[in-house]
Amino acid sequence: MDDLSHRPLSFRHQAHSHCVDCSLSPICLPVAIDAEDLHKLDAIIQRSRPLHRGDHLYRENMPFEGIYAVRSGALKVYTTTDSGEEQVTGFYLPGEVVGMDGIHTDTHMSSAVALETTSVCEIPFLQLQDLSHAIPSLQSHFFKLMSKEIQTNQLLMLLLSKKTAESRIASLLLSLAERYKRRRLSESSFRLPMSRSDIGNYLGLAVETVSRIFTRFQTQNVLLVEGKEITVLDKDALCRISMGHEESLPPRCSQHGT
Repeated sequence: MDDLSHRPLSFRHQAHSHCVDCSLSPICLPVAIDAEDLHKLDAIIQRSRPLHRGDHLYRENMPFEGIYAVRSGALKVYTTTDSGEEQVTGFYLPGEVVGMDGIHTDTHMSSAVALETTSVCEIPFLQLQDLSHAIPSLQSHFFKLMSKEIQTNQLLMLLLSKKTAESRIASLLLSLAERYKRRRLSESSFRLPMSRSDIGNYLGLAVETVSRIFTRFQTQNVLLVEGKEITVLDKDALCRISMGHEESLPPRCSQHGT
């Protein structure tokens, strides 16, 4: 395995891969961008060889050079505590943008590692800034992405404030389902790219607790669990659990999207 912990990922242009051909462009790019402006953006985007599971895209305290759009696979973002322990702060799926933590300090405040074979597009930030002046919709779009990053951080705080382990896990599953739906994939059957250990770290739960709750959800016919493959059998029940009200149906679950 080629660990990139001591050197930056080598990016290069790939003539056969363009934004106009990418099925994820409606998610990670402005909807209103015209063909000419899309060509200008495509000209600055750099694409690398795929990361393998365990490879780092960037590490904490590395210089910030750009932001990254996930093309395929999944990334885990984490920080390192003073005691040297890993604290997971987020998971990123195709169409989502990662790396904006370094904009303020010019240094990444976290690390991003591939959970599986993962491809990304790098958008060099200085060139993006220049291009944003010429394309107002692009500037507005990335303001929205930064706002979304704040919402993601708020979601983590919300998840950790949930009183029960069941509600934390149910809320995370609903959030993932909504994100898969945005990619026009099934919101009821999907694969978890992260391990039970990563889920526990993210939600502040022991891995044994995570495994026990998945088993319980399956026993209650809320989920069908086959390893990392998840099928939501009863979304209403999952919503009730996420809100801590298992006795009555809650309002719509749109608040769980991130």
